[in-house]
Amino acid sequence: MNEELIFKYFPGLDERQRRLFTALGPLYTEWNSRINVISRKDIDGLYLHHVLHSLALARFMTENGIQPSSILDAGCGGGFPGIPLAIAMPGCKFTLCDSIAKKIRVVTEISSALGLDNVTPVWSRTEDLKGISCDYVVSRAVTELRRFVPMVRHLYTKGILYLKGGDLNDEISACIRECRIDPSAVSLTDISSYFSEEFFESKKIICIFKQKH
Repeated sequence: MNEELIFKYFPGLDERQRRLFTALGPLYTEWNSRINVISRKDIDGLYLHHVLHSLALARFMTENGIQPSSILDAGCGGGFPGIPLAIAMPGCKFTLCDSIAKKIRVVTEISSALGLDNVTPVWSRTEDLKGISCDYVVSRAVTELRRFVPMVRHLYTKGILYLKGGDLNDEISACIRECRIDPSAVSLTDISSYFSEEFFESKKIICIFKQKH
């Protein structure tokens, strides 16, 4: 599958965005051959498994009237979901953070090659970040939700958008209990309601809005 999959679901992309999404395939193929940030067998599924999966968050934000000016991608790995979101949301500033230096090198090189001036790569453990405050924190299943929330609580003002698959009811319940979150602040969205591919059948977006005290 190629970039046409992205254009199918996001027909309103402008010419620059289409060009940048098209460039992702060759760039990741090249960099992945040097520094392995995506499993070798999965690079052929880049647009489905990584790019479109990341863009589920863009769809969620659009459909829920969320217009952030700043987003932190915590534990961004090789740049997902941050880099596809930065292409789709050029008016938003993105900080992409990971504790593994080689992954941040790939993020730096790819965002530079694409000319993404709304991306700032940061080599750091998320919990050690200071002096950063974003509207939202996004991430792709870096750890259990109840462990993730305390790591990023000091970094966002509006909420968390978390990509994860499977049956998440017990995990969400444990997070609500242990992190003392109001259940009404948490929602679960099936990505299969956006994209019809079988890959998304069990994939979900967990949204946790910041509680006002």
